[in-house]
Amino acid sequence: MNWRLSHSSKLNANSYCAWQGLSRLITVIGLSLFLGACSTVGSIKSGAGTTIDSIKTGASNTIDNLSVKTNIGNNPRDPLEGFNRVIFNFNDGLDEYLLKPTAEIYRSVLPSFAQTAIGNFFGNAGDIWTAANNVMQGKLADGVNDAMRVVFNSTIGLGGVIDIASAAGMPKHRADFGQTLGRWGVRSGPYVVLPLLGASTLRDTVATPVDFKGDFLFSQTSVSVRNTSTALRFIDKRASVLDAGRLIEEAALDKYVFIRDAYLQRRAGQINPDDD
Repeated sequence: MNWRLSHSSKLNANSYCAWQGLSRLITVIGLSLFLGACSTVGSIKSGAGTTIDSIKTGASNTIDNLSVKTNIGNNPRDPLEGFNRVIFNFNDGLDEYLLKPTAEIYRSVLPSFAQTAIGNFFGNAGDIWTAANNVMQGKLADGVNDAMRVVFNSTIGLGGVIDIASAAGMPKHRADFGQTLGRWGVRSGPYVVLPLLGASTLRDTVATPVDFKGDFLFSQTSVSVRNTSTALRFIDKRASVLDAGRLIEEAALDKYVFIRDAYLQRRAGQINPDDD
């Protein structure tokens, strides 16, 4: 960003100096051809300097681009990096021009309490599948906790819009079938970027259809309700990470690598660091 501002400032300064030189040339051309010649030489030098700077800048950018391309595929966890980056760029563009603006409107229009209620509702529905996965992983205490959360929030919490369970000391967990497979000893496999869904692994990709089937709202409702609820859930989740997204864009030198490494580390921690 600083380089762009600096480069833009140089271009503006060069344009202004060229305009001044031309004005002086017009003013004194009738008085001294010698001074006019000097001004012309100065302009040529300035133009040559600008051209050299442009060549240096272009060469530097080319070297940087070649360095990035050379590093593609060097991570053993990401042998499909070239293909993954194509999908990542597609998802990033879709997010930039569709999901992110929609989430910003959603966040600015809806009161915070309404956003909290919507997030709680979808979280309560997700606790059903979380409870099932914790039981399958052998975490019986967590599974019972998650099932009790659903009971409390669905009744006292008015269908899940109020998170009574957390206030009552029942912590929220997150578990999916990809984690369950990991607990069963299935290796994660290579890193994969899925269209629309984003970061994943081969194991998690195989588990994704099972997660959709196990999702109460996705599998037990009509097509219209399912599509509406899925769209609203995506928008609500995107709105909840708007600030984190800005932080990544500002801090990450390579957004793709940042998200990939963070995802793999998080997934390994969710299962067991020794399993992957």
